Amino acid sequence: MMKIVIIPDSFKGSASSMEVCNCIERGILKVLKNADIKKIPVADGGEGTVDSILYAAGGNIKKVNVKNPSGKIIEAKYGIINKEKAVIEMAEASGITLVDDDIRNPLKYSTYGTGELIKDAMNNNIKEILIGIGGSATNDCGIGMANALGYKFLDENNNELEAIAENMIKVASIDDSNVDKRIFDIKINVACDVRNPLYGENGATAIYGKQKGVTEESFDILDNGLKNIARIVKEKFNKEIDHIEGSGAAGGLGGGLVAFCNAELKSGIDAVLDIIDFEDKIKDASLIITGEGAIDGQTKKGKVPVGVARRANGIPVIAIVGDIRDGAEAVYDMGIVSIMPALKRAMPLDEAIKNSKTLIEDAAERACRFISINL
Repeated sequence: MMKIVIIPDSFKGSASSMEVCNCIERGILKVLKNADIKKIPVADGGEGTVDSILYAAGGNIKKVNVKNPSGKIIEAKYGIINKEKAVIEMAEASGITLVDDDIRNPLKYSTYGTGELIKDAMNNNIKEILIGIGGSATNDCGIGMANALGYKFLDENNNELEAIAENMIKVASIDDSNVDKRIFDIKINVACDVRNPLYGENGATAIYGKQKGVTEESFDILDNGLKNIARIVKEKFNKEIDHIEGSGAAGGLGGGLVAFCNAELKSGIDAVLDIIDFEDKIKDASLIITGEGAIDGQTKKGKVPVGVARRANGIPVIAIVGDIRDGAEAVYDMGIVSIMPALKRAMPLDEAIKNSKTLIEDAAERACRFISINL
């Protein structure tokens, strides 16, 4: 019996990763009726990461009351796998969908709730945490998260400051005497595909601030605040987070997790594949089918299809995609043996989106009819 592993990203705007899995499965079974199919829906650290990983690896949802970016108490969830691994989406506690579109004020926002999720995981004796940091509302360098773990941020008179973004510029020292030291016994990986440094023209505030509500008046307060926290982190902990690729992700939370939790920033798909034990799941597979909405020259930089192909251990990998764009041929040198477009003919985008599930199913059937001749 042929074992086929299906592990696609979502087709954004038309089909979730799980829906893509189901479509591909239906297409396969039209041709290879006795195939042993393993479905692994994936997300790369953004929305849906917890649900997709729990489907792939098994586990339970834990719900916790935490503070949202503005300090309001909300219910957030995270996942627990095998009682030892936790999967957290920072957007559950500190995400942009949790604040009002009309009155966004990142100066007043904090990642405190994300720290509360981490602390709850520690209280459940977790040994490893994966944190996806997409979709943030915050721009606080993770000082709110750190405050929830026991760090205190002090002004020049040694008075404790509220751990919100506008106070970063006022921080003169960091008190770590009350930090929950268990944080340093946990392996923390951050799913991060953003490569921006912490501050400056390509930093967190400049690139992502406008969508979060940063104005001309608040820009310098926030960007200089990030720079100030980086300076103090270097003095206090001998860690340089300024120019680490990804330190500017999620308003500097990427850098904050490195500084305050000894976390490691990893490509989103690699972090996900690690925590679901991907290599174990593809043992004895004859074929892997991956995919995404559009494949192009950017795919080679670590998107789902290439991330999967790099770790396929010699198993053939086919990508089913909505669109093939310039530069897509680069993925052939990275382990993908064939690209199968979902479109059967030229059609308007809205028609393609409307019929995406049928088109993906048809593409999987076409791929398998060719494969069945050669396997």
